[in-house]
Amino acid sequence: MRRGSRANLTPVSDWTAADIPSQSGRLALVTGATSGIGEVAARELARAGAHVVLAVRAPERGERTAERIRSAAPDATVEVLALDLADLDSVHEAAVAYRARHDRLDLLVNNAGVMALPHLRTTDGFEMQLGTNHLGHFALTGRLLERLLAARDPRVVTVSSGAHRMGRINFDDLQGERRYRKWAAYGQSKLANLMFARELQRRAEAAGAPLRSVAAHPGYAATNLQQAGPRMAGNRIAERLSGLANRVLAQSAEMGALPTLYAATLPDFPGGAYAGPGGPVEMRGHPRPVDSSSASKDPESARRLWEVSEQLTGVRFNFDEVQVGSGG
Repeated sequence: MRRGSRANLTPVSDWTAADIPSQSGRLALVTGATSGIGEVAARELARAGAHVVLAVRAPERGERTAERIRSAAPDATVEVLALDLADLDSVHEAAVAYRARHDRLDLLVNNAGVMALPHLRTTDGFEMQLGTNHLGHFALTGRLLERLLAARDPRVVTVSSGAHRMGRINFDDLQGERRYRKWAAYGQSKLANLMFARELQRRAEAAGAPLRSVAAHPGYAATNLQQAGPRMAGNRIAERLSGLANRVLAQSAEMGALPTLYAATLPDFPGGAYAGPGGPVEMRGHPRPVDSSSASKDPESARRLWEVSEQLTGVRFNFDEVQVGSGG
């Protein structure tokens, strides 16, 4: 029996995927689910009984991931949905496809991301890290809001990073047109993730909607994320050093996924809360609630970022126009 199968989960200091409560009957969508933290999160949610939609840029890779999940958890039910967060048309099409298949969405995990890339632009002309990590997920969440609010206890988990602490929202040069620094842009995008999660919670509460918006970060986990930037820049030395650091210093993707799963499934995890590893400087360890930078808690900056995000994506969260349901 899974340790989390009891109805009222009591948090434990060594919380693991075995503590996930039953997700039977729940519909979950996980972005970036073809490897790393996203694949682990999708697998464990499916193992716990959720029907999981793998929202991925490359559907053929998604199908291979689905087969791996079914092999690890024979009772798992998963499906693949094409989604490119760096293309707002793709985000719109993915939302339309999801709405055609399902009448509600119980759990949305905004996990996909890119890190420390050369100065690139999305299809819509946004700086790639802000466009993928924040704006794409902002648009996806907004376009799925109706399905989220049709669920009985909907939850949105947005994956941030400890790097949010080095970020600031540069409203005067949001797209890095005047000056681009890859790590500053990454920090900005991860700060935006956390500000979005908390502003979504504030707006849901103000509208009287039952949606719970939370955030998580994985610490330093060994995934493909660290090597993608150097590979795209053609820096083989940096790519090899990133791989070495992953092997020597990082915790596994299995451990890195735990804060996301904790935030996604802990029954009493409150809206607006943030989960991360409980070890030194939140780099590794079992998940727990963690604190964040003062900038991430600034409601005025979060409101301004929200309004700018609406303008850039053309997506608005109309809570008042959505009928809150009781599905699930």
